[in-house]
Amino acid sequence: MKKIFISSDHAGFRLKEDIKKHLQSKKLNFKDLGPTNDDSVDYPDYAHKLAKKVRVSKDNVGILVCGSGTGMNIAANKHKNIRAAQCFSAKSTKLSRLHNDANIITLGSRLISKKNAFKFVKIFLNTKFDGGRHLKRIKKI
Repeated sequence: MKKIFISSDHAGFRLKEDIKKHLQSKKLNFKDLGPTNDDSVDYPDYAHKLAKKVRVSKDNVGILVCGSGTGMNIAANKHKNIRAAQCFSAKSTKLSRLHNDANIITLGSRLISKKNAFKFVKIFLNTKFDGGRHLKRIKKI
């Protein structure tokens, strides 16, 4: 069973809270790594915290939310065995899992709707890595 971790910065806090409610409604277990309010914070602190949890096991995945999705993505990808994907469409989300075996999705709260965020998280959590020729490429990262 996958362990899901979720975190944000201040700009992504409200969307993170909405995603948490959505995950709860689907009876999915997750761990919120903060922050606990929308006071200004530094996104790398939360991206690093989540990436350290995700890299512990192949079964762990993460959801990061900031204003654009970019800052969290850059910070998370500094960690070994992390493949964070900034997702902005259903197709980019699906391909991030199918071809890149992404283990963290990053979302931009200022760029996507709540409805799309829910859709992208569902796709991310339910799409399996294709393996095959893609595994060879993943090993080169």
